[in-house]
Amino acid sequence: MSSVEWLRRYTEEWNDDTSTSEVRITKQIPINEPVSTLTATFVSLPWAMFRRNPRFYLYYDSIFAAFALTGMVTLISSGYRGPFYAFDPVDLLWLPVFLFVLIQAHTWTHIATHNALPRSINRIVGEVCGALVLTKFASWEIVHRRHHRYSDDAEKDPHPVERSYWRFALNTLIKVEQQLQASYFEIYGDTPANRRYEKIRSLWSFVSGVLMALFFGVVLGPAGFFMLYVPAFVGAALFVIHFNWVGHNAHTKDGKIEPVNLDHGWFWLGNRLFFGIYYHGNHHRRSMLVNPMNMPVPKASRARAEGVGK
Repeated sequence: MSSVEWLRRYTEEWNDDTSTSEVRITKQIPINEPVSTLTATFVSLPWAMFRRNPRFYLYYDSIFAAFALTGMVTLISSGYRGPFYAFDPVDLLWLPVFLFVLIQAHTWTHIATHNALPRSINRIVGEVCGALVLTKFASWEIVHRRHHRYSDDAEKDPHPVERSYWRFALNTLIKVEQQLQASYFEIYGDTPANRRYEKIRSLWSFVSGVLMALFFGVVLGPAGFFMLYVPAFVGAALFVIHFNWVGHNAHTKDGKIEPVNLDHGWFWLGNRLFFGIYYHGNHHRRSMLVNPMNMPVPKASRARAEGVGK
């Protein structure tokens, strides 16, 4: 059997909709290897399913809603009380741990949006971590795709950077949902029927997120939810918004707004804790790297640095 017959090229979903600076990575899969719909669901990026099924989000959010409701009913009916059911000031010592875990959840959701993990676990890691931060993986991935395609475009980037951090943070929260709807209209058309559908989809997505939050409240207990999870959730969200802000050089007074690499002061520590998160310039050039600190140096640049060929 020839190599042409034996192999087919599977191009990851990111490659068909990103800028030319995006790394083009392909995987080769035997042509006669069966790939079931169930398998595809667990290994494909949400964008691929969103693009093929106009009702993808209704099914997707319904799964989260059903899981949350089932989990809550099961735990409550069994008499379960979370580990932080009643308030104890000592439990506040757990707050840094919760904050660290939720920042890591955002970090790994981000990594998974770029298919940077082994294909067998990439979607699963993305879904688990996306659920922990309530955004859900599909929203993270579909919206983040637009950020890379339209980076710092005032109209199409879900979070175009500006000098004021707090105004940037507010606009990020507003524009993410707008850009998710824009993605739908670009694929399926901006029609009155689709606008009505998007209103329903947006509401149902919000409801499913609330149900997931209530589920975490049952798992942790009321005190744990309000004194640990909620503050950590807000802190982690502000951290992610901040890393996007400084990662595009907006913290400088007059520096050019563009992806940059930062590795001094607190940024140095953040890079070691969160897999090179402040090497944002490298990330925009080679987004499929788990840790952009480790971006390979081109041979020509390495030769110049070593004085070869002088």
